[in-house]
This record gives sequence, structure tokens and C-alpha cells, in this order.
Amino acid sequence: MTSPAATPVTQVTSAATVRRRQRSTRLTVATLLLVVSATLVASTAASGSWLLLVLAAAGAVVLGAAATRITHAELVQSRRDAARDRAEQAQAYRRLAEERSAEHTARVEDLRSRIAEREQALTELGTVLSATQRQAADAARDLASERRRTDRLEEDVLVATRALDAASEQTTDAIMRVAELEQEVDVLRAELDTVTAAWHAAEGRRKHA
Repeated sequence: MTSPAATPVTQVTSAATVRRRQRSTRLTVATLLLVVSATLVASTAASGSWLLLVLAAAGAVVLGAAATRITHAELVQSRRDAARDRAEQAQAYRRLAEERSAEHTARVEDLRSRIAEREQALTELGTVLSATQRQAADAARDLASERRRTDRLEEDVLVATRALDAASEQTTDAIMRVAELEQEVDVLRAELDTVTAAWHAAEGRRKHA
């Protein structure tokens, strides 16, 4: 498929081809005139008539002059056509170069625009990433603080549990000691009652004596 940028060069080439065909036709006509003049002179010379020979020679001169004029005109026209072809080709190539330069400039601008968009997106993503990293760092610090607080609470609970266990043991010991003291009190009261009864008995005997 022919690209639009190559159209001017193609048109110049087509025009040059047409002109070459026309030039070839005119040169063919000039060659035929020379052949006809030579044939006319040769046939007249064979007849032996001087008058016919003079007329044939005159005709040959005319035909030769016409062929020479055609050839000269064709040569001049060929030079003009060649110069015009070169000028048209130069213009076509210049237009082609301008079109390609414009396409290249547009392509460069498009690439620069896309690069700028990507850089802007990268900048925005970098900002979001920095904010996310700060949030993650803050969350990590909060988590560490909560863990330390939990550890302290666990230590406090362990200390309280130990204190409660110690208090429970002390309470059990106190209860056992109270029971022992109550038993001792009961024994002492029994002894006191026995001693008191013996003293009352002794006092009663002394009174009767």
C-alpha cells in the first residue's frame, strides 16, 4: 500500500514516463522521415532521371531538415523536461521531507506528552506511597505501644494473681490458726472449770471442817 507521503514523488514519476513516451514517438517520426528521404533518393537514382533525382534530393533535404528540426526540438524539449522533472522531483522531495518532518515533530510531541503523563502518574503514586508508608509506620508504632501496654497489663495481672494466691494461703493459715486457738481455748476453759470445781470443793471441805 502506497503511503500518502510518497504521492507527490509518484505523480512526478508518472508525468516523466508520459513525456518519455511522447519523446519516443517524435523521434520515431524523425527516423521515419530520414528513412523515407533515403528511400526516395535511392529509388529516383535507379530511374536515371536527373529531374526526378533533383526533386528527390530536394525532397530529401526538406525531409532531412524536418527530421533535424524535430530532433533538435526534441533535444531542447528533453532538456527542458529534464530540468522540469528535476525541479518537480526536488519540490516533491522537499514536500515529502516537510511532511515527514511534521510527522516526526508530531510523534515527538506525542511521546513527550505521554512521558509527561507517565511522570505525573509516577509522582502521584510516589506521594500516595509515601503517605501509605507513613500510615504503616504509625500503625506499627501504635501496635508496638499496645503490645507493651498489654505486656504491662499481663504483668500486673500476674502480680495480682500471685498476691491473691499469697493472700489465700495466708487466709487459710489464719483460719487453721484460729481453729487451733479455739481448741486451745476450749482446753484451757476445761482446765479452768476443773480447777475451779476443785477449788470450790476444797473450800467446801474447809468450811465443814
